[in-house]
Amino acid sequence: MKLIRTKGRNAQQAADLVAQLEQRGGAALEAVLPAVRRIVSDVRRRGDKALFSYAAQFDGLSGPGTVRVTPEEMAAAWKALHPALRDALETSAKQIRAFAKRQLPKSWSASPRAGLTTGQLVRPIDAVGCYVPSGRHPLPSTLLMTAVPAQVAGVRRIVAVSPKPAPETLAAAHLLGIREFYRLGGAHAVAALAYGTATVARVDKIVGPGNLYVTAAKRLVAFDCAIDMIAGPTEIVVTSERGNAAEIASDLVAQAEHDPAALAIFVTANAVLARAVVNETKAQSKSNAVAKESLRKNGVVVVAANVDEARAITNRLAPEHLTVDAASDLEWVTNAGSVFVGRWSAQPMGDYISGPNHTLPTGGMARVRGGLSVNDFVKLITVQEYAEPGMRELGPKAALLAEAEGLVGHAAAIRIRLDSLSKRDKRTSFEFGFGAPRGLKSEGSSRRTGKPRRSRG
Repeated sequence: MKLIRTKGRNAQQAADLVAQLEQRGGAALEAVLPAVRRIVSDVRRRGDKALFSYAAQFDGLSGPGTVRVTPEEMAAAWKALHPALRDALETSAKQIRAFAKRQLPKSWSASPRAGLTTGQLVRPIDAVGCYVPSGRHPLPSTLLMTAVPAQVAGVRRIVAVSPKPAPETLAAAHLLGIREFYRLGGAHAVAALAYGTATVARVDKIVGPGNLYVTAAKRLVAFDCAIDMIAGPTEIVVTSERGNAAEIASDLVAQAEHDPAALAIFVTANAVLARAVVNETKAQSKSNAVAKESLRKNGVVVVAANVDEARAITNRLAPEHLTVDAASDLEWVTNAGSVFVGRWSAQPMGDYISGPNHTLPTGGMARVRGGLSVNDFVKLITVQEYAEPGMRELGPKAALLAEAEGLVGHAAAIRIRLDSLSKRDKRTSFEFGFGAPRGLKSEGSSRRTGKPRRSRG
């Protein structure tokens, strides 16, 4: 890991590196976009014919009949799983489900003024595609993290896709009752979900992480099919002044082993702790080839001039995963995907079993959004209903605003209703004798009531 100091002769180098890290993003996608664009366009144009061709080329499938996973295969995978692992998956699913239920927004209505009722309806998205990576490691946890919140939201159709899915992933699908699962990955799987083919009906939204090709494909289809986020390689930042060096290093190594492009950063004002963490990561990653490469290329220890600067740098980085020393640190955290508090909160616990989602924003996107949640699977439909008192009070003000914007049709739609109310008011006033000027009576009306006199003849 590189060790840089924000104070001293190398201060400018440190400032440049922090600025570069702050601006990290999807530059790597540009290299694969041309190839991904061809695949996506081909599947969109030729449907199954292109899909099966790419499935044979990239997923190793021998024919159309092997694309879809049957419920029997998922059930067999569940039955073959070790009981302890079945229990772990069940516990994880329960934790995720309970957290998602607490996150679920509610429908409501209120009357802020007489004659006006406003509110919102919460409705699920109709169909969602869950992308589950299956590259270096099988990731049944990702299926749980994407499908369970969709189920809690009430999504009617949940489609899972995964290239060469591991038995553990198929077992997780059986546990959740997933009925539609395809052995597909990469850009062609994303294209099939976004545009549909004869075999794979299109979905309304695609969620879940993937490699550069998957991410680039999600970016390309985003205007035609909703996506959760553009996610890059895993990121971890630990910001600590008094942590245990071995424990801090273990979290850095754990996230670094995801991908050689993973980003692992330790930020501190404690120079002694910084050096100890560097030594620990070197020792702990010695036999972990992926983590060792990742830490060599992308591992950074930032020694800040003081605690306030360490905190400011952390928020500038807006990390996917962030570990801090104590709950009091949450007061200064403004940008992070998910926060882990204290020495016992090992980051891998959040990857599997805590409950909050592990599909999180990367590349600094934690500045503007949080991780995947049940909210990604619902629509908030706002409602407004006016009665006469509300239109009388607010209509004239709204018409003035419309006229100020030069939108005469908007104003007319309001004023036509106001006119209707005004005309009815005049009719009512006339009928009860309130419409004539004071001292004058309508011809043939009663002096006491203003109503027409009845003929005595």
